[in-house]
Amino acid sequence: MTAVSVPDAPHRSDFRTCASELAIRDFRNLERVDVTVPSDGMAIVGENGQGKTSFLEAIAYVEQLRSVRGARDRDLVRFDAPAFHVSATVHGPQGVAHLGVGADRAGRKKVTRDGVEVPRLTDALGALPSVLLAPRDVVLVSDGPAERRRFLDITLALTSPRYLRALRHYRGALERRNAALRDALRHRRNASSAAVWEPALAEHGAVLVDERRAWVNEHAAGFTRLSHAIGESGTAAMEYATTLPAGTPSADALHAALERGREHDLRRGATHAGPHRDDLALTLDGRDLRVVGSAGQQRTGAIALRLLEAATLRSRRATLPLLLLDDPFAELDNRRAARVLDLLLEAGVGQVVLCVPRAEEIPARFTRLARYRIVAGVLTEGT
Repeated sequence: MTAVSVPDAPHRSDFRTCASELAIRDFRNLERVDVTVPSDGMAIVGENGQGKTSFLEAIAYVEQLRSVRGARDRDLVRFDAPAFHVSATVHGPQGVAHLGVGADRAGRKKVTRDGVEVPRLTDALGALPSVLLAPRDVVLVSDGPAERRRFLDITLALTSPRYLRALRHYRGALERRNAALRDALRHRRNASSAAVWEPALAEHGAVLVDERRAWVNEHAAGFTRLSHAIGESGTAAMEYATTLPAGTPSADALHAALERGREHDLRRGATHAGPHRDDLALTLDGRDLRVVGSAGQQRTGAIALRLLEAATLRSRRATLPLLLLDDPFAELDNRRAARVLDLLLEAGVGQVVLCVPRAEEIPARFTRLARYRIVAGVLTEGT
């Protein structure tokens, strides 16, 4: 296959990030799991519904401090349990740390590092860099703009402190402007109270728009190359879709758009201009991939995005992230599956946690991984 240019990846073992001692309590259908994860990783075999995906999502939760599926914390708590807790010992370029995170049904969350509660959740965000590939990723292409905005927000928030700060401030200002709009509509007042929040929205929203644009510009050619390398014969493309003009400073353009739309927003009770309305446009031969793409083509686009996510973590965090593979080659023909595996290995693979329904579905290159079986949420070594 043709080599695909991706950002340089460190390959030395000391640049890998690995999880060792992993403890999971009452997370989804996992009541109690304690496992020492080998440095190369592990392969878990189990039928659907036995806990494979829950296991991977628990690991990913330690990185994102929220569900990778967007579920509420209370919905992650195992039935009849008061709370869940996940902890892991993390070995990375910065040394060794013991991370713990838990949440109860009331939504209260606590995060600790080496046994001490962190003052802010953002202080522990991204401490266990990982990328999860799963069949469900097709929603990145097949669903609406919210899924792709979430992808951008997570990828950039985990790799850019500036983006994370701006995202937090932007969401706060957006919530307050929308509340002011609804209050003004309810009491039949003008929208002057909503205007108070527009400078903050413009300032922080501009950071989001500029960093998203920069990321897309950096990786657009990579998206096309990766899609082709996986097996797409057409021309796949990616661009950032926003109503803000490219030639005007983003802060000025956003502030002007908010002013222009204030009366319209007042009638609707919501803000209609800003990065929370933008999209990551994916096309195939110039047409919307969500509309014209087959299931395989949409899956190809989603895998390309995950590969770019991994490349971003490697280049910005200077580490090989933990690779979480949830039946990653399901619904792919053998040729595309082999190419995806080649691309993963070509970019550099650190610790791998692979989950498949049957042992014969473990790729030959991962047969070295320690083998485990999961049944009804119980993990045991061997098959």
